[in-house]
Amino acid sequence: MYFVFSKLLLILILPFSWFLAFFIAALVAKKQHLKRRFLIISAVIIFLFTNPILFGAFAHYWDIKPVPLKKTGAYSCVIVLGGFSGVDAKGNGFFNGFADRFIEAVKLLTTGKVTRILISSGNGNLIHGKFAEADWVKTQLKQVNVPDSCILIENRSRNTIENAAFSKIILNKNHLQPPYILVTSAFHMRRSLNIFKKTKLEVIPYPCNYLPGEGRISLDGFIPDATLLGSWNYYTKEVVGNIVLHFQ
Repeated sequence: MYFVFSKLLLILILPFSWFLAFFIAALVAKKQHLKRRFLIISAVIIFLFTNPILFGAFAHYWDIKPVPLKKTGAYSCVIVLGGFSGVDAKGNGFFNGFADRFIEAVKLLTTGKVTRILISSGNGNLIHGKFAEADWVKTQLKQVNVPDSCILIENRSRNTIENAAFSKIILNKNHLQPPYILVTSAFHMRRSLNIFKKTKLEVIPYPCNYLPGEGRISLDGFIPDATLLGSWNYYTKEVVGNIVLHFQ
């Protein structure tokens, strides 16, 4: 039930949903002062959430910076959180815009920083299909000559809370010692660290897939960018999720 509720709540917290709600309210409002007020609010929402400077400043504050890894010796395992691949209508898997998670994990293995890769991801869709991300990613790891002995798969999780809980079971079962390297997108790392801390897993943040924006003031920063609405969706979800986690 919690999983279904969290998916439905996501629709309500997205900035574009706020804009749409106030814009529709302006269209149906009978009184002119209410119509004008709702239009102003919707315009302000669009201005704020398409402004590159504001987005860059928030991303710079929110994103977790990487922790330097030790120069000698290897960590026992890198935990890679899913969400970097999907499935098409024919059931074929493909990498999406978050594939940097996969790339960085493979680099950590091939450069000798870790000895194992744990892919943690099942199927996070409300309507489950047969596709389990971790299983598909394993086939991709084998295509780049990563041996089976280096690959661990956790294919049941539907969200980050389950990522941590199910990963802990596998790590303990394989007697792998902490700390572990945690790979996920920079915008997702803050909440992920808090979840793994609650699960009592010692991890070192290795963020990647930084979204554009440094908060620098430039001429381009004053030009609205509609693509930022999509980027804000990720951050809004993370902020709300982090607040909810605090009270759990």
